[in-house]
Amino acid sequence: MTTARQRTLLPSETPRSLLDADGRATGGELPADDVLLELHRRMVVGRRFDTQATALTRQGRLAVYPSSRGQEACQVGSVLALSEQDWLFPTYRDSVALVTRGVDPVQTLTLLQGGWHLGYDPHEYRIGPQCTPLATNTLHAVGMAHAARLKGEDAVTLVLLGDGATSEGDTHEALNFAGVWRAPVVFLVQNNGYAISVPMSKQNAAPSLAHKGIGYGIASELIDGNDVAAVHATVSEAVAAARSGAGPALIEARTYRIESHTNADDATRYRETDEVAAWLARDPIDRTERYLRSRGLLDDAREAAITEEAEAFAASLRERMNTDVEVDPRELFAHVYAEPTAALREQAELLDEELRS
Repeated sequence: MTTARQRTLLPSETPRSLLDADGRATGGELPADDVLLELHRRMVVGRRFDTQATALTRQGRLAVYPSSRGQEACQVGSVLALSEQDWLFPTYRDSVALVTRGVDPVQTLTLLQGGWHLGYDPHEYRIGPQCTPLATNTLHAVGMAHAARLKGEDAVTLVLLGDGATSEGDTHEALNFAGVWRAPVVFLVQNNGYAISVPMSKQNAAPSLAHKGIGYGIASELIDGNDVAAVHATVSEAVAAARSGAGPALIEARTYRIESHTNADDATRYRETDEVAAWLARDPIDRTERYLRSRGLLDDAREAAITEEAEAFAASLRERMNTDVEVDPRELFAHVYAEPTAALREQAELLDEELRS
């Protein structure tokens, strides 16, 4: 069902929230209790996966890893709003979203490990390749959504992007096409405050990134990205509206990247520790835990079981990632072209000679 909120082009002045920073309900309609419990569980497991991936990077098992600590509500809340037939188009920072969608954690990290291929089957999970270039996934998502509608398929696409990606031309083109075609696509901007080291004040002069939807005729919403209840409810409503033919939506979720941009970045060079501390106090996992405990839906035993599950998940990932993989360097030349070029064949022959010697 299309709600008035989904069809309003002008976003609210303050972010929509259903749970405040202390875990108190703000008065809006919350997701069902079982949904909130599942959202909390997935965030706990997702964060443990994230911290384990960061540790693996320090151990040299990953080439690079962009942590999403602090952004779990955006990724978990949005992914669990999708149906099985829907498509997800993630960025390089959305590994928690992939794991939440059901991708094997080792396959999720293949690209970041330095593997030559994606690691997972996009068609099996209905997830586009993790996007490293900023904003290229926005156009892919719109194209997939438009094609699905032309084919009569009941599919909505969700595209994740950061605040920096909204400054790219690809995002402009994607929003424009989505608006013109009324494509069933939902844009979720995880505004974590920085495009690497560039703060929002140097990226955008509009009152919010959600305001960018107005010029394209796209319904827009501004939400608290650390409130998993608000993320899940808002994305669910937007997906339902898109599925019904009401057109696309642009959602700005205000959140924060607690860790550095990647393991190769030093965030202390461009932001103050007090700023990080203020956002730590708005932690999305702590927020849902307080609410669930206040309702008697979560106790020490149940929380311990979730923590144990998360630790087992991390231990399995650690064990599997610490196993050396036999690599055939000849695979470098596989799947580059349907028919190898003369130059590629020459390079392959040189490699063969070197390996034989």
